[in-house]
Amino acid sequence: MDTSERILYSRRDFGTMVLAGLPLSLAMAARGNSTFHGVLIGAQTYSFRTIPDAEDIIKAMQQIGLSEAELMSNHAEALAGAPAAPPGGRGGRGRGETTPEQQAEIRQAQQARTDEMRKWRQSISMDKYKDVRKKFAAAGVDVRFLCYNMNQNTTDDDIEYAFQMAKALGAHAITTSTQLTVAKKVAPFADKHKMMVGYHGHSNVKDPNEFATPESFATAMSYSKYHGVNLDIGHFTAANFDAVAYVKEHHDRITNLHLKDRKKDQGDNVPWGQGDTPIKEVLQLLKRNRYKIPANIEFEYAGDPIVEVAKCVEYCKQALA
Repeated sequence: MDTSERILYSRRDFGTMVLAGLPLSLAMAARGNSTFHGVLIGAQTYSFRTIPDAEDIIKAMQQIGLSEAELMSNHAEALAGAPAAPPGGRGGRGRGETTPEQQAEIRQAQQARTDEMRKWRQSISMDKYKDVRKKFAAAGVDVRFLCYNMNQNTTDDDIEYAFQMAKALGAHAITTSTQLTVAKKVAPFADKHKMMVGYHGHSNVKDPNEFATPESFATAMSYSKYHGVNLDIGHFTAANFDAVAYVKEHHDRITNLHLKDRKKDQGDNVPWGQGDTPIKEVLQLLKRNRYKIPANIEFEYAGDPIVEVAKCVEYCKQALA
């Protein structure tokens, strides 16, 4: 996920922007269902990362007319009352090189935040996440997936918390960006909870511990029958793999798709229709073969997410017509 091109909005500006930015037809469709010709189109809430208040992300999805969410864990936790992160974002990185002293301060701040969140997670009732699900449901949005990203520092307690959180949200599966070594740690938890975990791939084909190649997904799936693939067709294309062929072959183990447009050979994220990703062909494949695989928009190119995600929804509708 690319965190560039951030545009921060205030709550005061939000409502005006939604109404001004959306085509009337899409704004009117807010009460509808974003299943088009049998294909469920949703969104990864990361798409709305520049909206600081998670309550407003729900409003954005409702206004656009989306009826399915892949909910980022930080958004879920914010809605459940988690302590706010300190100003400065991820480590407070600015331009230029940081000194060893600054790097030590960053690591110290990150560890303090990790400790704060772990303490909060130990105290929270899972009923709070049932309330979060109700907030989305009231807006006509189904929380079908919890995106809980993990890394080498993720503990067994963190993994157990992710499954408990997903269950309380009523999610069908967990999605995660992580490494193969972590996937092996997750396997017994997936078996215990009998819940699918979709591993999200990027385009780093050089590191065999990263999810990117068909072989990396195959290795993870060998660890548990509850391990599957959250196939990001944009990253898959940028790594020069064939998304259509992969979906055909592995549709029974794909939890959901991420839709974005990138160019081949590690190309950039671009507005849909300007890259090499076979978005239309993949959507038509889901429609033709009646694969019940949710396709979630993950907006990552430059622009206003409220306007651009709405354009992506319209692109999907036209592609499926």
